[in-house]
Amino acid sequence: MSGQSLLVPGEITPVRSVPGNIRRPEYVGKPAPTPYTGPEVQDTDTVERMRIAGRIAAQAMAEAAKHIAPGVTTDELDRVAHEFMCDHGAYPSTLGYRGFPKSLCTSLNEVICHGIPDSTVLRDGDIVNLDVTAYINGVHGDNNATYLCGDVAEESRLLVERTEESLRRAIKAVRPGRQINVIGRVIESYAKRFGYGVVRDFTGHGINTSFHSGLIVPHYDSPHATTVMQPGMTFTIEPMLTLGSHDYDMWDDGWTVVTKDRKRTAQFEHTLVVTETGADILTLP
Repeated sequence: MSGQSLLVPGEITPVRSVPGNIRRPEYVGKPAPTPYTGPEVQDTDTVERMRIAGRIAAQAMAEAAKHIAPGVTTDELDRVAHEFMCDHGAYPSTLGYRGFPKSLCTSLNEVICHGIPDSTVLRDGDIVNLDVTAYINGVHGDNNATYLCGDVAEESRLLVERTEESLRRAIKAVRPGRQINVIGRVIESYAKRFGYGVVRDFTGHGINTSFHSGLIVPHYDSPHATTVMQPGMTFTIEPMLTLGSHDYDMWDDGWTVVTKDRKRTAQFEHTLVVTETGADILTLP
């Protein structure tokens, strides 16, 4: 692990504005979203709209990632992604979701997920996860990836590479007729080869007109994840692997999740639709 000091909360800037002509998700301004009661299998029109949302989310993430460098703040990454989504007619899904104050999540080093962009300055050797979701035409597209900032130690670099590989393997395991726990089985068996922890309490999820539909996609081999995949089902896979324990603590902000042993963690995510023969990735730039 890097000899760098552990992260501490920074200063959060005021909420960024979104042009009034951009459609908001129904949960904006409310303490929680209305529970989703629709189907997990989506029609072709919904899937194609999700492909547009997913492409914008992927492009916004890539644009923000171009600015990852020592000395840049995580708030600056938020600004870049926010402006990109708004410029393309999309609403940043995280902004106002259950009160989240920013337009993407920035999770550095020991932060597993849901880091809030703030005045934190990126340092040489950091690993930086960006989690970006776009809402347009009534649907969401959600993706994330972990990036290297400057000269990153081999242990962290390998963790990032292998976490991305675990996502690739999981996507290949998607087939109609299989139970959804095959996804976690593939991820966990791969992670164990390197002694990595697999985060259990934060999972992939169903996504469509709802940001989180209620469908749970564990990244470990859960005996409870018996939902059978069907063509047209849309969900995310987003493995979070750690250099140590999968146990975690949460900061007082109620969002930022850090590894209990403060060892590093990486994550990658795509939104998918199940096809007749496998999976189609909807979050491609």
